[in-house]
Amino acid sequence: ACLDGQAGCLAAQALAGADRLHLPDDAPVYFNGGLIEHCIRFRTAFTTALAQTRLRAAPILAPLRSHRAAIELAMADRLPDGLPVSIATRSDAAAGPEVPPTERPDDAAVPLDRLDAPGIARRMNREDARVAEAVGAEIEHIARAMELAADAIASGGRLIYLGAGTSGRLGVLDASECPPTFGVDPAVVMGIIAGGERALRCSIEGAEDDAAQARADLAGQAPGLGENDVVVGITASGTTPYVLAGLRAAQEQGAACVLICCNPAQRAAAADVTIAVDTGAEVLTGSTRLKAGTATKLVLNTLSTGAMALAGYVYEGRMVGMRPVNAKLEKRAVRIVAELAGVPADEAERLLKAARGRIATAVVMGRTGIACSEAERRLERAHGRLRRALEPDA
Repeated sequence: ACLDGQAGCLAAQALAGADRLHLPDDAPVYFNGGLIEHCIRFRTAFTTALAQTRLRAAPILAPLRSHRAAIELAMADRLPDGLPVSIATRSDAAAGPEVPPTERPDDAAVPLDRLDAPGIARRMNREDARVAEAVGAEIEHIARAMELAADAIASGGRLIYLGAGTSGRLGVLDASECPPTFGVDPAVVMGIIAGGERALRCSIEGAEDDAAQARADLAGQAPGLGENDVVVGITASGTTPYVLAGLRAAQEQGAACVLICCNPAQRAAAADVTIAVDTGAEVLTGSTRLKAGTATKLVLNTLSTGAMALAGYVYEGRMVGMRPVNAKLEKRAVRIVAELAGVPADEAERLLKAARGRIATAVVMGRTGIACSEAERRLERAHGRLRRALEPDA
């Protein structure tokens, strides 16, 4: 019973170590030490206990053990690639619960400056590979935020991003892509960044701490905020004063509020929906333009694209509101019209020209045979929704 109990504790420690290092389920498990090496009964108990965890690899004898392993590491010119190493720096516990995960060091990993170029690239690639999974864990909350945004857009409201630094720039980037991609007015999806337009290129000292400016920036929007609007606050740490003050101001005006952050502790933040992606520590401590920035971009891509699809700005997976403003987009527009209207490329080109470059209008003309003016009236009655405009009673 003693051997079984201790074997169970050792298996639990192995699992905790794998979780702390974010290792996959099939990561190799090596055993070491006289008892586990020479006592078959204990080794069997450990193997059985380990099999009851999520770890799938059977434990094997470590190729280097005890003092020899320590000496080999001490004498090595460089650490073996992929070796999990605990560095004696401030731990999560020492950092304190008030420090966001994005600001804490990863004590279980070798610092970047101790690695060579391939080692840095591999380390960052491994960390980046975990971002999509972390975003996937927030699908339910992303979907709810998407529905709020779609309802706002469909009812004549706005989707407004609010952020500082990298978070603010990502919000402005996503907002600026919506008019050319979906054909919506620039006022429908907006990005506000702490420090104003200059902050898009330069760091503005203290801008993210200016709570009063957040209220002023939102108050300066015309028309004023209302219940048809959705304000999305973006802050990697989940604690940026500019963003949190802006969300409070938006709620006071009746707007729906969404918080996007990389700090699970902010789940209880004052927002209608909180998307808290657990990206953990950055490979460069505190540099939230890395994993946190990547996660934020993924969330924003999903949020805005999904909202536009739900609101009717996408038809059969195509960008039917896209503006063909250059040669590449003109060719894309011809392909879209040809595919959706079921006509040859030259006919699609003719329809587009007659529709003055408006894809949805050209598709309605090609599918129904009606003139451009009538196609536009159909789309107007359908509030710009192509699927609805193509219905027989449209």
